[in-house]
Amino acid sequence: MQGLNTVRALLEDMLKSQRLAALSTAGPGGAPYGNLVSFAVLDSGRLLFATTRETRKYGNLKGDDRVALLVDNRQNEEADFHAALAATALGRAVELSGQERERGIVRYIGKFPYLEDFVRSPSCALFRVDVERYIVVTKFQNVIEVSPYP
Repeated sequence: MQGLNTVRALLEDMLKSQRLAALSTAGPGGAPYGNLVSFAVLDSGRLLFATTRETRKYGNLKGDDRVALLVDNRQNEEADFHAALAATALGRAVELSGQERERGIVRYIGKFPYLEDFVRSPSCALFRVDVERYIVVTKFQNVIEVSPYP
């Protein structure tokens, strides 16, 4: 099993390099709901994603702010069973406003310049996920829980 510092470094690199995550929210009655979202990193304990306010995920988040974001680096090849890394960020989503929203937009379009019109649209909500912990899986079966901050 890899050491904690190695896993942290791999996690940090993956969060910076990957563009999409699978977001899980809880709908009415606690029913799970999943979507792909583009995400950016503020720091190891805070992630950003955007969605329009008319979406089901937005409604779910207004009712229950708990989220899981799955990020991975798989390539859909056999090697993934030995080398892929996956991490589930567990935390709470907070819709940004004011200056914090503007700072978040700057970070978000730094990673996704082609989504600037989308994220600046009045119908778009920008969320910060305050990560409580990561569940990291390496080599398809090694599981380690990692705090977002050393």
